[in-house]
Amino acid sequence: MDMLRGAKHRLGDAYRSTVSSVLIQNSESRFVEKGMLTPEEFVQAGDQLIFKFPTWQWGSGDPSKSSSHLPKDKQFLITKGVPCRDRVRALDYALSHQTRMEDDWLLPAETDASRSGAEELPDVDDLAKKSGDSQASTSAAAGGAASSGGYGGGIICAQEDFIGGGGGYGSGSGSALPDFGDLDADLQEQDPAAFGHDGFVVADAPDAHMARLSRTYDMSITYDKYYQTPRMWLFGYDEMHGPLKPEHVYEDILTEYVSKTVTVDPHPHSGTPTVSIHPCKHAQVMKKVVNDWIEQGIEPRHDLALFVFLKFISGVVPTINYDFTMDIEF
Repeated sequence: MDMLRGAKHRLGDAYRSTVSSVLIQNSESRFVEKGMLTPEEFVQAGDQLIFKFPTWQWGSGDPSKSSSHLPKDKQFLITKGVPCRDRVRALDYALSHQTRMEDDWLLPAETDASRSGAEELPDVDDLAKKSGDSQASTSAAAGGAASSGGYGGGIICAQEDFIGGGGGYGSGSGSALPDFGDLDADLQEQDPAAFGHDGFVVADAPDAHMARLSRTYDMSITYDKYYQTPRMWLFGYDEMHGPLKPEHVYEDILTEYVSKTVTVDPHPHSGTPTVSIHPCKHAQVMKKVVNDWIEQGIEPRHDLALFVFLKFISGVVPTINYDFTMDIEF
């Protein structure tokens, strides 16, 4: 089935490419009528996108693959290094198991609010007081023997950082305490980085040498002459910045679209095989938005077309975090 679908897609692409090569580009706007863009309107929409969000830039690509209906320095739009930390299937799991996100951590939803409110974490001062009382009781029970010694304690914080302490040292009445100056020197020789300037042990925070790695994407928007709409292209990199195979890119696209409108094609301005969201339905989506604007008494603006387009694409690739809060009134 996949081979048959791939063959039909290649045949269709060959047909569309042939038609586009001889198609006379219509310069009359059909944005309101059909949700389509002329090349000039595409450039204006691209300029507006870059003005609002400078992470997007115009690209020129391979000069031999330039489109004559677009300016040479404005062949396509591109943004690079867009993070994608989670797979779509992880998002599906979160929705189906009623989990919640908090500070980039996936946590179970609270099902018993009364219980969570009743079991509050003890105050840090109370913990210190209890620790001091415990040490005093232990010292009294030992009968004030000068040779006894001990250390213990620990604090657990409600947030991701924690400080842990605990351990002990004891000696009999005939033993001598070690020279801690010698001990510090020995430890410092073994691990100089563990000591600060004053000879005290410095403990690194748990996350000091850890970074949360994520996939990244280079996303580009081209003008499709046949459909007269924008077209999105996705080129992904894994956590070590190696190129992702198409089947791995599919992990970041909603399954219902993978089976229908997502294809792998040569990028029109580089020739590199790239995952693309096929533009066959883009004009229909834009037309619906235009109709909504008209019903609300809002004048349709073609220079806002790419903002609408990106909002639509965010529903196809929900875990690729290029989306942004827009300050434009639709």
